[in-house]
Amino acid sequence: MVPIVDNPRRAIRRASRVVPAGMWRPEEAADRVVLDAAERYRRRIALVGEGGVRFLLDLGRAVALRDGDGLALDDGAIIAVVAKPEPLVEVAAANAAALARLAWHLGNRHAETEIVGERLRIRRDHVLEEMLLGLGAVLSPLEAPFEPGRGAYHHPHGTDDGFHV
Repeated sequence: MVPIVDNPRRAIRRASRVVPAGMWRPEEAADRVVLDAAERYRRRIALVGEGGVRFLLDLGRAVALRDGDGLALDDGAIIAVVAKPEPLVEVAAANAAALARLAWHLGNRHAETEIVGERLRIRRDHVLEEMLLGLGAVLSPLEAPFEPGRGAYHHPHGTDDGFHV
């Protein structure tokens, strides 16, 4: 679970800007927060980094934070965002058409899905797993950071399709 400050007013620092991965030097991070995919989709929340830095994440809109992003604090320090490994299942198929069919079924059930090369990843869910097996999928359980596509409605003006491989 994400460490939460008991009273957001006690958060003495504020992060109102995301610095994308690759645009800052991770070795200079003042602290880091390790968050799962759901915890990384935020607009406003009080957090405590692993090293004890308390801050308020205060963005203009909800943003899907990505592994390696930085949260710029008002004093210039940056907090590293680390994607927490989660129980997932990797979905493979015999060919591209079969994989597209599996992806359609997952999308039809509004299941958050990540595309990784020629495979899909979803959170562990026995009902979805049974359905996928029945459709001929090959499933491999794993623990890994999860970066699901957020879809067109989560990105203004369609500038980001939410899928990053």
